[in-house]
Amino acid sequence: MKTISVINPLSGQKLHDIQAHSATDVGLTFQTGRQAQPEWAAVPAKQRAKIAGAIASSLIMNQDKLMDLLQSETGKSRAHAFEEVTGALGAITYYAKTTAGLMKRKRVRAGVPFMLTAFIEPASVGVVGIITPWNYPLALTMMDVIPALMAGNAVVQKADNQTAKTVQMARDISVAAGIPEEIWQVVHGDATEVGNAVTDSADFVAFTGSTATGKLVATRAASRLIGYSLELGGKNPMIVLPGADLEKAAETAIAAAFGNSGQLCVAIERLYVPQHDLQAFQAILKARVESLTVGTSSKFDFDLGALTSAAQIQRVSGFVDRAVAEGAKILTGGKRLGDIGPNFYAPTVITDIPHGAEILHKEVFGPVIALVGYQGLDQAVELANATEYGLNASVVGNRAQALELASRLMSGSVNINEGYRASMASVAAPMGGMKQSGMGRRSGPEGLLRFTETRTIGVSNNFPIKLPTRARQYLKLAPIMTKMVKLIGKI
Repeated sequence: MKTISVINPLSGQKLHDIQAHSATDVGLTFQTGRQAQPEWAAVPAKQRAKIAGAIASSLIMNQDKLMDLLQSETGKSRAHAFEEVTGALGAITYYAKTTAGLMKRKRVRAGVPFMLTAFIEPASVGVVGIITPWNYPLALTMMDVIPALMAGNAVVQKADNQTAKTVQMARDISVAAGIPEEIWQVVHGDATEVGNAVTDSADFVAFTGSTATGKLVATRAASRLIGYSLELGGKNPMIVLPGADLEKAAETAIAAAFGNSGQLCVAIERLYVPQHDLQAFQAILKARVESLTVGTSSKFDFDLGALTSAAQIQRVSGFVDRAVAEGAKILTGGKRLGDIGPNFYAPTVITDIPHGAEILHKEVFGPVIALVGYQGLDQAVELANATEYGLNASVVGNRAQALELASRLMSGSVNINEGYRASMASVAAPMGGMKQSGMGRRSGPEGLLRFTETRTIGVSNNFPIKLPTRARQYLKLAPIMTKMVKLIGKI
């Protein structure tokens, strides 16, 4: 059996080994899932929803163990590990309450009232392939896997190697709560081999990751005419409105930019402030960022933890170095914190950035925020929208003005006086991206219904006047039917 070594991001030492699955292994998991899925789909939705409730209860009981594992595999702070557990719980409890209603057969308007009746019902697609990343292994797993299961599907999940143990623990908890073992299976190994095998075998694929990889997944899925949802990259802006409380705006920006050390698809990476407030805001932001604590602890001691891998450290350092080379200045941070551990990086603010600089257009995915002044709200909107991405955005200041401005931002989510948690925590609301940030939505009704096909059922009610079956019958019925269509249109 081939294995892969997983490195502890906090220490740089080996954490454990995991199995490296092959494409053949993936094929076998799909066979198993496909055989078991019809029986699972036949379980009443209300009963499946009860299992989701049991999973949520078990997650709470295992909260500390999950946070310990999350920290060891991702390097995140205890606070951010806790946020991830609560995010997972929010998704599970939402679908525990709504699955029965979402999967219910519904009556809709028929073509000819009284003569016909029409129903629609969601039907499971079969075996869903779910590909999850390393940054939020528990939350993103539960946000995708649970609704897929509640819709009556089997799931084969490709977990990132770095966080495979967290995913496996989530799966074990769910199996103990009542999910059949064959209905949720987890694979890992070479990203290309295993990822392609999942996409090539699934009846629907849900992918979370980079835009470049998402396009490859979409191409493979489209070639097979299967559905897919993609939650991809972001270069998320925050606009501070004129007249906003700068102290509050700085605190909001810090929470928005440095959650999970910036390794979050919806984290704010660009911060736009009125030009006349820029100098004062810089001083406030600098002081607050420098007061953040960075370190490793199993208690709520530090604001930021480590980056998850050596590759992440290289990525973030590279972005900062290139920004400086292009003429930008580091207001604070901009350095590794090697005295703490191999993968720690100081929370960083960059200013005086040339408009065309890479740091304003490419996703960093680390604890780095670009600070820019603007002249007038029209320019602020133009700058915020000047990116290929459209995942998340934020507006800070007067509520009414912010709500008006929100509708001008090309973004799947917009948060008012908050960075990303206001929308992320709203599990009844769909979450996804515009432009190059993805397709489809997770969370809300859409988050479950994407894993279904809609079946329409039309019923003839044996009305005294029957629909024509021969051409000559239209001689008498055509004028009557025309009048009926007009009447229906007026009702």
